[in-house]
Amino acid sequence: MRCYINQENLKEKTKIWLRKISPYNIHRLELNLRKAALLVIDMQNFFLEPQSHSFICAGVTVLPNVKKLVNFFRQRKRPVIYTCHVHHPQGMDAGIMGWWWQDMCREGTEEAKIFPEIEPLPEEKLINKHRYSAFYNTDLETILRCLKIEDLVISGIMTNMCCESTARDAYFRDYRIKFLADATGTVSEEMHLASLLNLSYGFADVCTTGEIISTK
Repeated sequence: MRCYINQENLKEKTKIWLRKISPYNIHRLELNLRKAALLVIDMQNFFLEPQSHSFICAGVTVLPNVKKLVNFFRQRKRPVIYTCHVHHPQGMDAGIMGWWWQDMCREGTEEAKIFPEIEPLPEEKLINKHRYSAFYNTDLETILRCLKIEDLVISGIMTNMCCESTARDAYFRDYRIKFLADATGTVSEEMHLASLLNLSYGFADVCTTGEIISTK
């Protein structure tokens, strides 16, 4: 399947998506950097290595923007929190997902690791999760409360699965969400745009990497 975005058309595609969702993307939030954290969702070898059967080509396209966001938050000494979607080698935590996806990313493998270009620093939090949402049965909420976080910037893959699920759960917990149109990716443009539309309508301020890194 041909990738719906590449380095040459990402900016133009993003403008088109933002124009299409503009009637609904009206809850614009001014990022409070002093109360903000960056979530980097599932940017793992499992999804970013071309030889992987679960390769998401859009993930490679948005990788430079994710790197910009990571560097921006690090430079300003704000938290960068990573997630990995993994399962026990014997599948004891798989549940219905084991039936749904069959072949899953196993913990302790190379494919489960964060892609080397954006790997976490030793002091940065890495959350292993077994379901789409980064909040489900993890300590993410505890970490955010202890850090006194109010604003969440969400990047990573896949837009319509783990990123959207996390954004919805964050909204339910009263976090203010900035969702990146050009630093999230999935398997098709239709799925990506559908998520941006749904999130802008009821859950998040859909924005761009440039908007975030221009925050004072």
